Amino acid sequence: MTEVPEPAHPRWLTESEQDAWYAWRRMFPLVNAEIARDLQQDSALSEADYDVLSVLGSTDGHRMRITALAALMSWSRSRLSHQLTRMEQRGLVRREEVAADGRGAEVVLTPAGEAAVTAAAPPHVESVRRHLIDVLTPDQLRTFAEVGETLRRHFGATRK
Repeated sequence: MTEVPEPAHPRWLTESEQDAWYAWRRMFPLVNAEIARDLQQDSALSEADYDVLSVLGSTDGHRMRITALAALMSWSRSRLSHQLTRMEQRGLVRREEVAADGRGAEVVLTPAGEAAVTAAAPPHVESVRRHLIDVLTPDQLRTFAEVGETLRRHFGATRK
């Protein structure tokens, strides 16, 4: 009979750690939901639409290899493929083969996609200000940015 190891003792959260965890759990969905609701009302774009369009809008030539876009957005290739199909049906993006090597494909921002993200950006940034930026002090924003960068590096370092 194989011996089952005794479970490790959990490292329970301290009161201040628990306060931070609960604050994160309550804050993130509230802020995200408000900004997403505003985006949908103001532009008829989903968060996923806006994410893809804004990344493509900031690249040279408004195009990117699909694999690179998925990696940059921390999305699976399958998730991105389904999202791109929905966006192609609405004329916001198109897929093209990479002419230089014949392997892989790029996603390209269409004129309609560029117009959509250009129109959505001003009310979107105002929503981000209203629901996050303007609510925090400059010191809190610096800390928030540092925390976000620390967590991004942590997950970037652990993902293969």
